[in-house]
Amino acid sequence: MKTQTPSPAPAKAPAPKKSSSSGLNPAFVIPVLLLIGILTYMFVFGDGSHFQEGDNTKEPLPGDYFGTVYKGGFIVPILFTCFLTVLVFSIERFITIGRANGSGSIDDFVRKVKAQLDRNEVAAAIQECDRQKGSIGNVVKTALVKYQQLATDTQLDKEQKLVALQKEVEEATTLELPMLEKNLTIIATLASVSTLIALLGTVLGMIRAFAAMGATGQPDTGALSTGISEALVNTALGIGTAAIATIMYSYFTSRIDVLTYNIDEIGLSIQQNFAAHY
Repeated sequence: MKTQTPSPAPAKAPAPKKSSSSGLNPAFVIPVLLLIGILTYMFVFGDGSHFQEGDNTKEPLPGDYFGTVYKGGFIVPILFTCFLTVLVFSIERFITIGRANGSGSIDDFVRKVKAQLDRNEVAAAIQECDRQKGSIGNVVKTALVKYQQLATDTQLDKEQKLVALQKEVEEATTLELPMLEKNLTIIATLASVSTLIALLGTVLGMIRAFAAMGATGQPDTGALSTGISEALVNTALGIGTAAIATIMYSYFTSRIDVLTYNIDEIGLSIQQNFAAHY
């Protein structure tokens, strides 16, 4: 009596390719940027060449903004760190999302794949995904491999196959999106926190200015003007950082939304094509 060898199970659809770099680690990057901010504050802005008599405890030279920024107080290096953090993570997101777009035009890729699916050329569509090398290509390839498996499946009915195909697209998309959205929370947080830190620095600077004027017992408009200008340095740094962070966050989320829309569009096309052919 011959024993039957069980037939091998169908290969599982591969997970989408992950980026070779999942992004910068904030726990390492932010302390390094804080150190850079403190050193810049002490040895660049606080260099004696920006102050009268070469002493950074004296008043800054007229028109020397480096010295004026230094006089903004200990809040300045914190705000400078916020600015560097927004700058570094914005550059990182530019690179990551740029890679996610893959090679060539996304619109052209979507049109080619949809045309190939209309002709039921699934293998050619998979090759197009390999050439695209982006997040959309990864998701679509995963869905198309599942498409091929379901096309030869005799155990599931049509509705079950469509549900399985939709689930595959959703899972592949879920794996790709965290890589695109990583560190955007930091940029969004700094968009609001920078303004609050700047306000704190401004208030502390104003307190120092009025306290110094009150200690003399005589109003000194020159000293008061200098103190206010130093306090407003924090406001300028904070508002500038918050503005850049807000713009960058809106820009990156809009690009991610475009990618997500294209993934949804082509995923729906794959399901409709499967329903039509099988």
